[in-house]
This record gives sequence, C-alpha cells and structure tokens, in this order.
Amino acid sequence: MTFNDDAKYSGQGVRKSGRRTGLAVGGGGLGLVAIVLLSQLLGVDLSGLLGGGTAGGGDEGDTTALTNCEFGADANADVECRVGFTRDSLEDYWAEQAPAMGISYSSPLIQLFTDGVDTGCGAATSAVGPFYCPADQQIYLDTAFYDTLRTEFDATAGPLSQLYVVGHEWGHHIQNRAGTFASTDTSEAGPSSDAVRVEVQADCFAGAWLGSAAETTDADGTRLLEPITDAQIADALNAASAIGDDRIQEKAQGQVNPETWTHGSSEMRQRWFQTGYTNGAEACDTFAVADAEL
Repeated sequence: MTFNDDAKYSGQGVRKSGRRTGLAVGGGGLGLVAIVLLSQLLGVDLSGLLGGGTAGGGDEGDTTALTNCEFGADANADVECRVGFTRDSLEDYWAEQAPAMGISYSSPLIQLFTDGVDTGCGAATSAVGPFYCPADQQIYLDTAFYDTLRTEFDATAGPLSQLYVVGHEWGHHIQNRAGTFASTDTSEAGPSSDAVRVEVQADCFAGAWLGSAAETTDADGTRLLEPITDAQIADALNAASAIGDDRIQEKAQGQVNPETWTHGSSEMRQRWFQTGYTNGAEACDTFAVADAEL
C-alpha cells in the first residue's frame, strides 16, 4: 500500500470529464507510443499534438468531482482516487515549498478524461499522454496511460510510479509559476537543450516532493502516505527510465540520436529524480549546471 488507510481526501482539485472529445488518435492507428516515437525520430516535440478543435480551456460545467474516494484505503484500491490523494499530498508540499523558493504559488486543477479533452491549449487526445497546459494551468490525465506504460514501455507502473507521473506534471506547473517557460527556448532539441532541462527539472521536482511526501498530511493532520520503501522508489525510477529518449529511440529505430532528445536520457531522468528525492527542490536548478553535468 502507498496511502495511509485512515487519511481523508479533501474532495478538491480533481475533476472528471463526463464526455469524450477530440480525435481518437489511439483508435485510428497512432497510439501513444507512436506519437512519442515520432517525436524522437523527427527531432521535434509532439507532446502538444492537437486532436482538432480550437483552444478554449477545460469547462468545469462538463466535469464532476471524484466520488467514493473518502479514505486512503480507497486510493490504494482505485486509480482515480489515487490521483485525488496524490493531489492533496502535492498541494500540501508545494503550498509551503514554492513560496520558500520565491515562487508565487497557486494550485493547478487536475482533470481526468477518456480518449480526448478540450483544454486551454487546444483539443488534445489520450495519445499525447499526461500533460500540463500553461494556458489554463491544468494537468490532464487519462489513467489508461498507466496501462500503456506496462504494455508498450515495459514499465512496472506500480502505485508510486503513478504518483511520479502526476508529480512530474505538477512540476511543470511550478515551472510555469516560476516563469521558467517564459524564459526558456524549448524549440531546440539535444541533450543539453532547454527542452531537456525543463523536463529533467520536472523529474527533480517530482523526486523532491516524494522525498517529503511521507510528511504531508490531510486537513486533520493525519499523514497521507506511509513511509516510502526502496522497492517503491525503484518502481518510480523504472518509469523514469522507460520514457527516456534514448530508450524510446532504441525501441523505435535500433539506434540513439542524442541531438533529437527533448526529454532526456533514461539515466538523466533517473538521476535528476534521485537528486530531488535526496536533496530537495532547491537542488533542482537544471539550468545552472554545465552541459557535461546535465
């Protein structure tokens, strides 16, 4: 188990889409792996691929709150409840940590969806995987991605790796609030590019949160998570490794081309996660290190 069975969910911050929108790319022949592999082969980031429609933003009128997610035991049994409790832990950590780093903080909304969703960044599909939209400051997640991690990326995708995925996207929200997106050029690729530095910093922020996650509490002061074990950390590191640029390229074309990297190698992603986990969010300035140290 990951969460304290007796911890209580706030009921806030996570919405579930009641409709399916966008072009169902996964059903039309291009699944999630194909999109990611094309990103590596073409040397461009296709994570913002639109499935049709125009930018508009998530409409909360078409969403509902999570139900049957009252206690941590529910999160240990249900993937959507797990997202809700993950949100509460992230909120408890970053509401204190971000201001301590000089960042003006506000909470992102997490929207769960199936197949496709309208966002402030356009109409997106599940094929792009979990993502953060700076325009509406929301995290979008189709939990079927966790199954994809297992079946197409050969990852273990256990509970803590699922938390890591949400923590990574929340890390992008922290970057947005810090002005990182506005001050970097993510159009270039390569192992020391801004695009890679942004992604591995988000990995580091996810690790920093998990390093302190066992201390986060619900509104009554009850700890949200049980102490994290070495086996669970290995599960999270396995997920970080599975989606490294080099591993994906090797799977797609049998060779690695670092000059097209946009997210970092498996080793980089694991190492920066561990840096955050061990040393905290203050150690996550990936833009301050030399190219050779990235």
